[in-house]
Amino acid sequence: MDFIQNLYASQPFWLWLAVGVVLLAIEAAASTEWLLWPAVAAGVVALITAIAPNLGLPVEAGIFAALTVIATLASRTLIKRVNPTDEPDINDRDLRLVGERARVVEAFVDGRGRVFVSGAEWPAEIEGAAPLAGESVVVESVAGPRLKVRAI
Repeated sequence: MDFIQNLYASQPFWLWLAVGVVLLAIEAAASTEWLLWPAVAAGVVALITAIAPNLGLPVEAGIFAALTVIATLASRTLIKRVNPTDEPDINDRDLRLVGERARVVEAFVDGRGRVFVSGAEWPAEIEGAAPLAGESVVVESVAGPRLKVRAI
């Protein structure tokens, strides 16, 4: 605990930068899209503390909280403008995949294969004629970790 207090006292920039990086790493791993704005806010507070290092932790925490709320509300406004129907939910990765075009990366055998969609490779199932590797399919639904697809 003394180490963190000494680090904060000597340069609060590094502490806030670390908070932002940790939040961003969790966001990248989990893909929730909820921790992006607190990570950005922590980065902005790090820059503010680099310019004015003697604000104090309560003021910095207040700035962090205010920036997080402002950035989150601004992003919701932007999302409403870009996707006014809010369908599918921007935070529901599985629903966002439905209707997306995927590329077959592993040929289907007995109705099972692998496809690449939205930056990731997924196990997939198909009924009927199976497309070859490299061909496109459309995601119809998500069943746990497996996609149900149809040929185009």
